[in-house]
Amino acid sequence: MDGQDKVRVLFVGEAPGFHEDQQGVPFVGKAGELLTDIIEKGMGLDRREVGIANVLKCRPPENRDPLPAEKRLCTTWLDRQIELADPEVLIALGRHAAGHLLENDSALARLRGRVWLRDGRKVIATYHPAYLLRSPSEKKECWKDIQIAMTELGLSPPSRGR
Repeated sequence: MDGQDKVRVLFVGEAPGFHEDQQGVPFVGKAGELLTDIIEKGMGLDRREVGIANVLKCRPPENRDPLPAEKRLCTTWLDRQIELADPEVLIALGRHAAGHLLENDSALARLRGRVWLRDGRKVIATYHPAYLLRSPSEKKECWKDIQIAMTELGLSPPSRGR
């Protein structure tokens, strides 16, 4: 996990990628750069003010999708990270993280655009930054999801001059 001990928002991704595995920090490659822009330019927060974690704590072989059994094995770790970070809002990045956090196998399109509750915490599902790099036209939809999270946190978008 990356971030401070206590955070208002915790981003949860799927699993470490190549660069994350090498550096031991989540979201440090190209997808990490985009996530940092979402946090800093979009939300007006410093990346160090949020938490960033993954459902899986190790990289799946050949960067394949996580298996259900792998997600189950890592659940205790993620649950403890959430407990320690004590966020008001969880932002699930991608189908695997959203499905896992919400215990819901629906398509991401059905999970996005609303606030869910998980153990009393608000959860907002959105696209994974790696997907946004492949499908930049979906960035507008991601921004709508981020604005929902910001509303829940009482945040206003930063001014354009920042």
